[in-house]
Amino acid sequence: MKFDIAVIGSGPGGYVAAIRAAQLGKKVAIIEKADLGGVCLNWGCIPTKALLKSAQVFDYINHAADYGITVKDHKVDFDGMIKRSRGVADGMSKGIAFLMKKNKIEVIKGSAKLAGKGKISVTGEDGKAEIIEADHTILATGSRSRELPNIKMDGKFVVGYREAMVLPKQPKELIIIGSGAIGMEFAYFYSSIGTKVTIVEFMSRVLPIEDEEVSKAMAMVYKKRGIEILTESSVEAVEIKKDRCKVTVKTKNGEVTLESDIVLSAAGVQTNLENLGLEEMGIKADKGKVVIDDFYRTSAPGVYAIGDIVPGPALAHVASAEGIICVEAICGHHPAPLNYGNIPGCTYTHPEVASVGYTEAQAKEKGYDIMVGKFPFSASGKAAAGGHKDGFVKVIFDKKYGEWLGCHMVGEGVTDIIIEAVVARNLETTGLEILKSIHPHPTMSEAVMEAVALAYGECIHL
Repeated sequence: MKFDIAVIGSGPGGYVAAIRAAQLGKKVAIIEKADLGGVCLNWGCIPTKALLKSAQVFDYINHAADYGITVKDHKVDFDGMIKRSRGVADGMSKGIAFLMKKNKIEVIKGSAKLAGKGKISVTGEDGKAEIIEADHTILATGSRSRELPNIKMDGKFVVGYREAMVLPKQPKELIIIGSGAIGMEFAYFYSSIGTKVTIVEFMSRVLPIEDEEVSKAMAMVYKKRGIEILTESSVEAVEIKKDRCKVTVKTKNGEVTLESDIVLSAAGVQTNLENLGLEEMGIKADKGKVVIDDFYRTSAPGVYAIGDIVPGPALAHVASAEGIICVEAICGHHPAPLNYGNIPGCTYTHPEVASVGYTEAQAKEKGYDIMVGKFPFSASGKAAAGGHKDGFVKVIFDKKYGEWLGCHMVGEGVTDIIIEAVVARNLETTGLEILKSIHPHPTMSEAVMEAVALAYGECIHL
């Protein structure tokens, strides 16, 4: 079979690239060894959000009295939560299959390996290999849970995010290694439904890539929820005894031994580069990432790479944007390179976390003379009415030109609000323009305007 473009991997980078190529009139194949939609749709972004929603609903019911409602005899149906999450993922995967048919994209099941210029060997479940020919091949193979060298994941007691979504029963105690987005989201889910959760974080604070004030706010919220947080700590060993995990943790105050039913390793991800034939094709990789140019060309002509396997944040929306740029460049459309300085990051805890641009510390390191505004949701009418007053909006501007350098949020629904800052920064909007844009009242989003007003010394409601 001969194609214009073949895509290896059907995650948010791969399937988006394939659809865009089809829209541009190319004959396209997508090669996938597992489920359409990849990890994000089947085992990451989507099913985790379904679990988090279940936890949020349970939270609401537990606090129903705060809203003048009496609810009796409610309990967690853990199996039901898992079943709903899998149902959401399956539905979305079927949606991707529909989009493939709609766009006349050939779906080929099997494991792919580059087999020379313009050739891909695809091995099916029956072990038979066939050769696919393509003028252009896009690698979009994604990533998996990173296994720490001293902690062996057995999939039963020591698990990654994938197993954590389909545990056979709810653990009474859970230790989570790492407090990035994955670790913090699972901590929220399991603590909400009654599991005792301990987070072990190597860095000095949770959510270490976020603004320091965001980290402090989330640590306070989590400690209030009864989640134990050990920062500047590392898991040295995990021993399984009588179906229990004995976990040796090195803390700043010495070594301690903790016990739990399950240990979740959420210490980042590792790229899927094995058995792709990169070496044979002379494709360069550095520190587990494929070396590419601004338009995702590798060192082998006709081969491209996008998503988690290239430098940059391992995020679904980044992979999708890279896929579109890559395909448009192949088709001669001259797209602009992706601005990696304006990528929003979202963590779907409760409250949520969202950010874009520089943190306050980074802006200072860059030498900017800055204006900072921070508006708490405790002063927001919408937040008070909704019963979600935790959190704030923090904005950072360059004093000289009014450039919007960064925006950081903690609060209910902030992952839906952050786009205001992303679009404004993309349009090179100044703080004054945001200030003069009428925000609707009462909304959570008007906290952005209030924070900007505070930065400019014009805040009315604080």
